Amino acid sequence: MNIKRTYQIIIASIMMLSLSFSAVDNVATRIGNWLKLEVGTRSIAMGGASTASGRGISAVTYNPSSIAFVDNQETFFSQTSFVADISFNILGYARNMSGVDYVGLHIFTLDSGEMLETTELFPEGTGRKFTYNAFCVRGTYARRVTDRLRIGVAGKFIREEALNSSLYMQTFALDIGSNFDTGLFEDDQGNGIILGMAVSNLGPEAKYQGPGLDTEDGQAFTTDFFSLPMQFRLGVMKTMAVGENHNFITSIDMITPIDYSLYGAIGMEYTWKDLVYARVGSKFGHDSSKLSIGGGFKLQANGFNVGLDYAFVDFGLLGSNHQFGINFTF
Repeated sequence: MNIKRTYQIIIASIMMLSLSFSAVDNVATRIGNWLKLEVGTRSIAMGGASTASGRGISAVTYNPSSIAFVDNQETFFSQTSFVADISFNILGYARNMSGVDYVGLHIFTLDSGEMLETTELFPEGTGRKFTYNAFCVRGTYARRVTDRLRIGVAGKFIREEALNSSLYMQTFALDIGSNFDTGLFEDDQGNGIILGMAVSNLGPEAKYQGPGLDTEDGQAFTTDFFSLPMQFRLGVMKTMAVGENHNFITSIDMITPIDYSLYGAIGMEYTWKDLVYARVGSKFGHDSSKLSIGGGFKLQANGFNVGLDYAFVDFGLLGSNHQFGINFTF
């Protein structure tokens, strides 16, 4: 059985599983929903449509096989003021080990900002404040199986905590993904249709625990186990070259979370000489994220490149925000 046939079977299986989950209404029934936050400045500007078009460590949250496009070494950093005083930071590093094997490390941290503490006895607030924090450390291995197929797997440690760490949840999970150049509709420069597939947050159920559950009378609240927000992503990408200096990328993703209905994302990127970029994207079938735009540029010097990227996202009723990222390749 050839690689293309095998990949077709995998895609068909994933789509059937995705459709079975999309028929179930499980909104707000999963733990660690912040794991579904879309990050990576380039990806965000393209509406999150990065399962097939993602490249490098910044796109590893969409598809772990994305690090198999790193030429040598790459680092990425982003600091974001999100909505409702939430902020998160990202630091990532990836390395091409042999031209076939690739490794990466991606660290995500989230801070809710101060929130007013409420209890059953004081529903309007106790006068005390607390913060909610979360982080995810992701180690990734990817392999270039052939000149057309790349696969990747990420293992990650997940923790979220509140009340000065006295209430916490922690667990492990896996992400699995692939990127396949189908060779279909190739142009003179070899740009054909690329398919990407990823499954995220495969892991055991988890629950909150810790001394923060203890009551003043020596009892303790009990908590239930909940599943992680597993989701399937299927993406397609096509690059259109116009002359030697201009490239247009169109990328489309279909996303099926286990706790939400099927929705999609579409993104486009214009590139001039692989130095200047303009991007636009949007979600469809999604209730909050709307239009996104952005751009960036790259500075080159003696084999050391610095990329600066910007993204603006409209979240509808939740407002909008600006996101910035910087990456180094060397």
